Amino acid sequence: MSLQSHLAELERRHMALQREIEKEELHPATDALKLHELKRRKLQLKDEISKLKTETASATVH
Repeated sequence: MSLQSHLAELERRHMALQREIEKEELHPATDALKLHELKRRKLQLKDEISKLKTETASATVH
């Protein structure tokens, strides 16, 4: 898998988690633990995406 396709997949999963979080927040009986776990996973993906983008930018500069 190329770096670009890996980034695209991570971004797709990040957006899917965002949609799932929004859906969970709209539910009248929101499960706080589930919501917290979804947000934690989304943040992990965001961090991984940022790290890969930074590494890619650094590699193209050198």
